[in-house]
Amino acid sequence: MNKLFIEDLDVAGKKVIVRVDFNVPLKDGAVENDKRLVESLPTIKYLVSKGARVILMSHLGRPDGQVVEGMRMAPVAKRLGELLDKPVAATRDCVGAEVEAAVAAMAEGDVLVLENLRFHAAEEENDAAFAKQLASLADVYVNDAFGTAHRAHASTAGITKHLAKCASGYLMKKELDFLGNALSNPVRPFVAIIGGAKISGKIDVVEALLPKVDKLLIGGGMAYTFFKAQGLEVGKSLVEADKIDLARSLLAKGGDKLVLPVDCRVSPQFDFKARTVGVVTEVAKEAIPADQQSLDIGPKSEALFAEVVRGAKTVVWNGPMGVFEIDATAKGTMVIAQALADATQQSGAVTVIGGGDSASAIKKAGLSKKVSHVSTGGGASLEFLEGKELPGVVALTDK
Repeated sequence: MNKLFIEDLDVAGKKVIVRVDFNVPLKDGAVENDKRLVESLPTIKYLVSKGARVILMSHLGRPDGQVVEGMRMAPVAKRLGELLDKPVAATRDCVGAEVEAAVAAMAEGDVLVLENLRFHAAEEENDAAFAKQLASLADVYVNDAFGTAHRAHASTAGITKHLAKCASGYLMKKELDFLGNALSNPVRPFVAIIGGAKISGKIDVVEALLPKVDKLLIGGGMAYTFFKAQGLEVGKSLVEADKIDLARSLLAKGGDKLVLPVDCRVSPQFDFKARTVGVVTEVAKEAIPADQQSLDIGPKSEALFAEVVRGAKTVVWNGPMGVFEIDATAKGTMVIAQALADATQQSGAVTVIGGGDSASAIKKAGLSKKVSHVSTGGGASLEFLEGKELPGVVALTDK
């Protein structure tokens, strides 16, 4: 990455404004899951150790430009203080006189959390005046929020026009290094596993990865559009009718690189909201009953996919193999998670999990620590895999 990194900066005594991703779940006025806070600690601790005045800004939830009491940053500041073992103050806005006074009162090594950026519609609009107000609080800008790097917002893009030095933090660098090296310089065999509900959300990823990988495994709901393209009966399974021709062309283009499931787990009843499913049976992909829905890959597919993964040296995984939120249809996803852990632990493969549902799945499997890297940004990692430039990264200062 040819951008300024936090260690390239002289931050002693400076006011450093850091875009973090503290979009965490709150429950009963407290942080329910602090993983994103923990991920940001290396950057915050580095700045504190260098005597910077550390101003943190983030969004939380979707308040849509309104002040929503249940989406305030105060509980986040409280939990961060516990993690840092030092007091962390929170402001009641992210711009304005009160914030300016709080920043002016900071001593070296202090940490301050600004109020939810999205209480202002100007944040998502990348409003120039709002970006300038944020920039006026600091001398230097650091972006450590990979999860929002694919959005050109005031706090990720606009602000960089008003500060001379804009660098990446440790988490941002780690994300870009893992994803970047996997794509540009993979140790082979290089395998990608693409799943999830819809092919439409992953077309660009499949097209971008096909020329680069040795094998591309397809699972999840998107597999049934490929089955349909092969002329198979898919019953009540998820199919995007308008993408069948595209699936057919991808099959032709992919040849033996593209690996589809050979069997499935099907059920006559399924209610995702209620997390209930009827009797689940295993059938060959050519034998999906017309009145049933396929909800997971089957045992033969698990064995086939796991063998490919265990033989790989670089693996990128984005999207589950089935409805992993329900135990009866989670097995395919869990087997893939275990295969990734095995490849990492036993043969030193570099395994990168592309955020979102895949991150939730690897966590459910209890294997987050057994793979090389679990991305904190679902949408951002997806766009990176598609080969798109991320506005939050492009905006940083070149070395």
